[in-house]
Amino acid sequence: MLSASAPFEGPEKLLEVWFAPSPAHVPDANRPKNGKIGLRKVPRVVWEDMLAVVKCKVLSVIEGDETDAYLLSESSLFVFAHRIILKTCGTTLNLLGLPGILDIARDYASLPSVHQCFYSRKSFMFPERQLGPHREWKDEVAFLDAIFPRGAAYTVGKVNGDHWLLYITSPSGAVPPDIAEVSQPQDYTIEILMSDLSPEAREPFFFSAPPSPRDDVPADQLPFILGQTLSTALQITEIFPPHLTTLDAYAFSPCGYSSNALLNWGEAGPERRRGEGYYTIHVTPEEGWSYASFECNVPLSSRPSSRKDIPDIETLVRRVVDIFRPARLSLTLFISSQHNNSTEEEGADTTVEVAQRAFKAALTSSSGGLETGSGDPTHSQRVYRRTDKINYEFGGYDLAFASFELR
Repeated sequence: MLSASAPFEGPEKLLEVWFAPSPAHVPDANRPKNGKIGLRKVPRVVWEDMLAVVKCKVLSVIEGDETDAYLLSESSLFVFAHRIILKTCGTTLNLLGLPGILDIARDYASLPSVHQCFYSRKSFMFPERQLGPHREWKDEVAFLDAIFPRGAAYTVGKVNGDHWLLYITSPSGAVPPDIAEVSQPQDYTIEILMSDLSPEAREPFFFSAPPSPRDDVPADQLPFILGQTLSTALQITEIFPPHLTTLDAYAFSPCGYSSNALLNWGEAGPERRRGEGYYTIHVTPEEGWSYASFECNVPLSSRPSSRKDIPDIETLVRRVVDIFRPARLSLTLFISSQHNNSTEEEGADTTVEVAQRAFKAALTSSSGGLETGSGDPTHSQRVYRRTDKINYEFGGYDLAFASFELR
């Protein structure tokens, strides 16, 4: 296997900035330009200039009905009408992109103020390699505090083990009265952060030589073709039904993988369109610092479902973990509080508590097994033990956090 000459920091920095509570709240919501409103009207070159400060570049973009998904040299950028998500790995300077994002929102989308901001990340493997404000959590918090007057910082999990860091600001509350009654969409994000991937799971992400040029395919398209081929071979394309998914995947040379996907979910009706969500996967396969992340914002059922299109939480966790077979992993479910009330399950448990049970059922039971894989019977015998379980209530949001390690 090939290996990088120096360690690479797989765990990503995740910045999410909301400039309005929903797309309906942006100033031009009823005046689309080429079918787009708000931040989605910003030209690609403007985002690229901001990303140059962060130290990454755009590889490709897929455009959906509600979202533009940019695949980056170091992870992903998602642009919605009213918010932006910037997820970057390695030694990128994620937070240094924030002043530019604020300027872009003001100048190109008439969004002069921030409704709410979130910044989160898993504990770094190699914190000493980070640059700028990312050298220490306290420096990141100080950087954000200098911009936002209503921020709060949290550490969730073991300080001397795998933990998750979160900075969150209070909502601005500045919503025009004529649209204040517009219903707020559910905000739901699940992350699966996996370390120490098994050798057989890491091996497909190494490429002994760059893809060979073909007469009928431009050279710059070969990494995308290899990424799509790999996605199919590893059943990444089966995590959600392919007919609902638009996948953009890239295979890095000599190793590594990234993909973004836009997903259609929910039922369309006379008064509503189907929902559009995303998932994103990033893989650093080198031995010693192997890592894979999965993030998705499609609301999933918290209990086993008979639906054949969108998996429930337990099924999703099994599918993802069976592909990457980590020795250690952390899971988070971050959900808006108004949607964390009683679920369809008897006993009126909250969504985060039912999710915790789904996490445990997916990973700690040998009877359930892990559902995909190549048919090797050892794949169904990977059983984990839970090392941490924390439910947290923030202002307006609730969190389920759990860590597991292989038995």
